[in-house]
Amino acid sequence: MKEHFFSLADGLASRLRADETLLCNLAAERSDFVRFNRGRVRQAGSVAQTELTLRLVRARRQAAATIDIAGSGDDLALLEATLARLRDALEGLPEDPWLLVNETPHSSESVRRGAPPSAAEVVGQVTGAARGRDLVGIYAAGTMYRGFTNSLGQRNWHEADSFNFDWSLHGAQRRAVKSGHAGTQWGGTILQEKIHSAAEQLALLERPEKSIAPGEVRAYLAPRALEELVGMLCWGGFSARARATRQSPLLRMQDGRALSPKVTLIENTAGGVAPGFQGEGFVKPGRVTLIEAGRLGDPLVSPRSAQEYGLATNAANAGEAPESLELAAGSLEARDVLEALGEGLYVSNLWYLNYSDRAAGRITGMTRFATFWVEGGRIAAPVGAMRFDDTVYRMLGDKLIDLTRERDMLLDPSTYGARSSASARLPGALLSALRFTL
Repeated sequence: MKEHFFSLADGLASRLRADETLLCNLAAERSDFVRFNRGRVRQAGSVAQTELTLRLVRARRQAAATIDIAGSGDDLALLEATLARLRDALEGLPEDPWLLVNETPHSSESVRRGAPPSAAEVVGQVTGAARGRDLVGIYAAGTMYRGFTNSLGQRNWHEADSFNFDWSLHGAQRRAVKSGHAGTQWGGTILQEKIHSAAEQLALLERPEKSIAPGEVRAYLAPRALEELVGMLCWGGFSARARATRQSPLLRMQDGRALSPKVTLIENTAGGVAPGFQGEGFVKPGRVTLIEAGRLGDPLVSPRSAQEYGLATNAANAGEAPESLELAAGSLEARDVLEALGEGLYVSNLWYLNYSDRAAGRITGMTRFATFWVEGGRIAAPVGAMRFDDTVYRMLGDKLIDLTRERDMLLDPSTYGARSSASARLPGALLSALRFTL
């Protein structure tokens, strides 16, 4: 695939005019998908697809098109016809004042091999561990490919193996426990332990629910719940554009407000699944410190923001959102979470999050799936859905007691159009108070 892509790019480059620059971006995957319901296979299949995006630049004008290619000898003729249409389109386009492409070639190659099992092995392990249980979920695994070339001589290639099994166990009265297993090295034992743990939580959900009055409650946010919360910060919180226009949800941090010194967030491209380059040809640094010891760090700067605001780009994507987010670990052992919580809420998942006051960093949302009331360091009763409304300066600030030493690797399960390469490595968070409104 790599050789074919580079060969196509070279063929197109030879047909350019002297004042034209061509950028080629490849996005491809070879993936297996298995959908489970009631612990059995309901749908299975494989996908092999390759998309190629051509961007033609001339005199600060640009035009782009994305097409599917088959990996055959017919691809070059199809791309040549596309290039001709882009050339015609440029004639009627205005200049782009914020256009910035990499004109200093920086080639690279990254191949991250994993050890995902075959789909047949996964089916055997999942159906065996889930026997007699209503397990619902989707398994997606395989190799994702990303490539970039330009007519200036730059060549970048990235391929990475990964898997993501996103699933839940369902019980009576529409109650469920959500879990998952993701990464690059499959572990059948880990899967069995997770299913066993989820089954234990599902049994606890059969107990009578406890009603909690609105107000401030001590709480533990499991990694998947914390992922939803931290994910909200990615809606402009680390964007150079949002900072420059003062639309960031971390606006108060720009003015000197701090989070807990326990909070250090980085964009760890070197440790994620996403490629280390982006569509304009700029190569990402191995890591960008977004928040360091509670203080606002470097922004993510896309080429367009760099051009508009006079900044140096660090090869952020167009949305200036993290793709390989990582939160530093704390000192709390995962096995000691319930004891450390003492009395309060154990929150497995959150959903329906949104900003209730963006400028103040105030977030609202609902608990979801398994949420438990804990007394004396033991789970006492399940708790129904509750709405929280609190600020990031409390949840990750003065109300944050500690983060767990262990962290979960959480891959984005999105498969709309193609598998996502975004990931997050997150601990759990123990809070002295979380404000619930109902």
